Amino acid sequence: MVTDRTPLTNDERTGLGQQLPDWQVEGQKISRTFLFADFAEAWTFMKQVAVKAEDLQHHPDWSNSWNQVTIEVTTHSAGSLTRLDVAFAEAVEELL
Repeated sequence: MVTDRTPLTNDERTGLGQQLPDWQVEGQKISRTFLFADFAEAWTFMKQVAVKAEDLQHHPDWSNSWNQVTIEVTTHSAGSLTRLDVAFAEAVEELL
């Protein structure tokens, strides 16, 4: 289990665009919006993300509107983006 809450270096932050091309860096968080065919698919995805979040003990801020799920993640205790945030986003990407 990845629990590395080390803040990202400037080089690591710069490389996020290549490492997580569909995620947006917004200050001290990363976010992505996912679109699905309908509410049921979106809900199924959210349940899968919830399992990953529990495994990592790292929980996102997120919202759902019918077929859309928006996820934002940061490490609040570190006050910045950390390697744990990247690990979380990569775990979510594996679900697709």
